[in-house]
Amino acid sequence: MSITARFKVQYDSFALDVDLGMPATGVTALFGPSGSGKTTLLRCIAGFEQAPGSFFALGADIWQDQTRFIPTHRRPIGYVFQDAALFPHLSVQGNLEFGLRRIAAAERRVSLDQAIELLGIGHLLARKPERLSGGERQRVAIARALAVSPRILLLDEPLAALDLARKREILPYLEQLHETLQIPVIYVTHAPDEVARFADHLVVLEQGRVFASGPIAEVMSRLDLPGAEDEDAGVVLEATAAERDADWHLLRAAFPGGSLWVQDNGVAIGRCLRLRVLARDVSLALTHCDDVSILNLLPGTVTAIAAGGHPAARLAQIDIGGTLLLARLTARSVHALDLRPGKPVWAQIKSVAVID
Repeated sequence: MSITARFKVQYDSFALDVDLGMPATGVTALFGPSGSGKTTLLRCIAGFEQAPGSFFALGADIWQDQTRFIPTHRRPIGYVFQDAALFPHLSVQGNLEFGLRRIAAAERRVSLDQAIELLGIGHLLARKPERLSGGERQRVAIARALAVSPRILLLDEPLAALDLARKREILPYLEQLHETLQIPVIYVTHAPDEVARFADHLVVLEQGRVFASGPIAEVMSRLDLPGAEDEDAGVVLEATAAERDADWHLLRAAFPGGSLWVQDNGVAIGRCLRLRVLARDVSLALTHCDDVSILNLLPGTVTAIAAGGHPAARLAQIDIGGTLLLARLTARSVHALDLRPGKPVWAQIKSVAVID
C-alpha cells in the first residue's frame, strides 16, 4: 500500500506543485527550509486546503480527485499542530475523550488506554492544559490524535516550539510510537537531527516543489541537497550490533560494506541500530594509517565531488562497499590528493552518533 499526493495550490506569493508517492508504513519526513511548502502540503493532505484538480489516496481509498472531496472531519486522520491546540477548559482526560466522539467503538483501532500508556500521561489526566509543561502538552496532543484511531498521523513540527529540555522529554515517546504503531506518520520538520532520528522515508521540498524523495539513507547521501553545505550535513546508516569489546566499552556496529566501533550503551547483540555520520567528521587518506587515534578506518572509492558552499570547501561522496558516506574537505586537500571519481581512498571517521 502506498500514499499518492498530487496537489497544485496557488497563493499570491507562493505556489505548491507536487506529484508524490510515499510509503504507507513508517515515518515520512517532509523536510525543507521555512517557506518551502511543508505545512501547506500537510494541510492539503488533511483537507484543510481544497485545491481544484488535485488528488490524494491512501492505498485504494481516494479522498480527493476531480469528482470528490472528503472534508477534513470525515477523513480518518490524526493531526498535531506546533502549539498542541488543547482545549483550555477541559482536563487532559476531557481533551482525550473529546476526540472519541468521532469514532464508533467498533471502529477504534487504538484504545484510549493504549494512547495514554504510549505517551506516558496517565498521571496527568486530571490536570488542565495550563498546568502542563510544553512537552506534556505535546504528548497529550499526540495521544488525542491517536485516540481517534487514525489511518494516518500528521505531525506539523511538534518539537519546534519546545526548548532543548522539553525536546529531550518527548523524544523517547515519539520513538516508541515509531516502533509500536503500524500507522503511517507524515512528520514536518526543518531540523536535520529529527529527520535522522525518526524518518524512514524523506521528502525534501524547495520553493513548493519536490526536490528529492526516497529512503532516508539514499536521499541524505546526495551532494545536491539544499543544506548539503551546512555543518550538520551527513548520512544515516542502518546497522546491527555485531560485537562487544567489554574491556574498552565499545560496540561494533556492522552495516553493508563495513562496520564502525561506537560507544557501548548496553544494547543487545543482534539489535538494529541507526547511526549518523556527519560529513565534517570524515577525512580522507590515500593509504591506511596505523599511527592515528581515529579508530574507524574504512576503504572506499570516491564517487563524486561537489562545491561545499564556500570557495575553499568541497563535499565528497564515498562508496564504502555499497554504503555511501559524505566527507567535508578543503579544495586544497582535494587538489593535493588528486581526488576524483573512481579514486580509492581510506575514510577516517572521527565520530559516530548512535541515534537509535
